[in-house]
Amino acid sequence: MFAYTEWQLLLGILAAFLIGVSKTGVPGIGILVVPLLATAFGGRASVGTMLPMLIVGDIFAVWWYRQHTQWKRLIDLLPWVLVGMALGAYALWRLGELHASRDLLEPIIGMLVLAMLLLHLLRQRWGDRLSPHSPVAVASTGTAAGFATTVSNAAGPIMGLYLTSLRLPKEQFMGTSAWYYFAVNLSKLPIFVALSLLNPTKPIITVQSLLFNIAVIPVIVAGVYVGRWLLPRIPQKLFDEVVLVLAAVAAVQLIVG
Repeated sequence: MFAYTEWQLLLGILAAFLIGVSKTGVPGIGILVVPLLATAFGGRASVGTMLPMLIVGDIFAVWWYRQHTQWKRLIDLLPWVLVGMALGAYALWRLGELHASRDLLEPIIGMLVLAMLLLHLLRQRWGDRLSPHSPVAVASTGTAAGFATTVSNAAGPIMGLYLTSLRLPKEQFMGTSAWYYFAVNLSKLPIFVALSLLNPTKPIITVQSLLFNIAVIPVIVAGVYVGRWLLPRIPQKLFDEVVLVLAAVAAVQLIVG
């Protein structure tokens, strides 16, 4: 059914499970999925492989937390997210036109993941001093989030910083972020399909990747329920530290090739 190696399938299935967990219980684990899939499938293919899996997880998150969405917070940010997405789509198109011996998106994804990890650590240390409150800061945050999510599906720490700065209750945080990711990820789908048609020799989404996405839906659903069960039971500090270390190692591997 799939022309993937056993190693690729193993990493892909693990990523699908972690996506489910990240959507409903442990959002920080999502940063680990990006380098995992890039290692398994290559930078460009991993972006398209990951997107439908994210959308499946988003559906559950939206359903469970839909009543707590703060729509005004999203409306303020989304225009700038669209600007960042346009810049990200252009970057993907230009990279697809280049002829190189390796997938140039891999080191870019690696550097974005390291930047997201650094932002996460700085937020832990300095808290509100990094929070985007001014209109310029909101515009910069939205643009950066749109670019990062389009190029690598790795905007989690940026959005975490923005939503945390709003001091939303936990339920409102989850509901607002759920609708944000669902809307943005759905809007990326036609962009990725169009880029694949424009450059069929370097597609982002393929029939094979879509078949793989369909096959791992049960794994994502399992992760969704495990995440909801796991959140109140796991030592968050230890878990976050392990995820950060593993993500950093994987990101460095992508950069050095």
